[in-house]
Amino acid sequence: MNVKIIDLLASDHLKIQQVATLLVEGFKQHWPDAWPDIHAALQEVQASFGCDRISRIAVGDNGEVLGWIGGIRQYDGNVWELHPLVVKAEFSRQGIGRSLVADLAAEAKNRGGIVLWVGTDDEDNQTTLSGIDLYPNVWEHIAQIRNLRDHPYEFYQKMGFAIVGVMPDANGIGKPDIFMAKRL
Repeated sequence: MNVKIIDLLASDHLKIQQVATLLVEGFKQHWPDAWPDIHAALQEVQASFGCDRISRIAVGDNGEVLGWIGGIRQYDGNVWELHPLVVKAEFSRQGIGRSLVADLAAEAKNRGGIVLWVGTDDEDNQTTLSGIDLYPNVWEHIAQIRNLRDHPYEFYQKMGFAIVGVMPDANGIGKPDIFMAKRL
């Protein structure tokens, strides 16, 4: 199958609906509160059309949306936040996520970005950073991180990102947000 990455257009209501459905489905297992319903997901997609945003989709031969990635301009354009990334479950581990991240990095760099960062929550005990008190030795815990249940931080490491910090208890006690970044 050929996959191409294109801009998600505010006028393409069918693709917007597909992206919103992807968000709900893609996050319901480990991050169910992120986009709990289609209404919340549609709000996220609509926000991606702002002037300080990048919104790109991976589409298959038949035009079906297979994945979506967004970028948010920060720090006067020096830094871009990757938010969010989702790939249709049946196309997972086929290079679509990698292609979307590489495309976003190129787009951000073309707009003057020098750093791409992502926050990757652990609300579901997927790493050794979850379910424990990370204080007072946060960096010691980061240095010893292990992936217990397919958390995406290792995917981002393969894409050149490094763990640059963690916000303990970001999503409740024992539910951190892992901050990762890479230079463009």
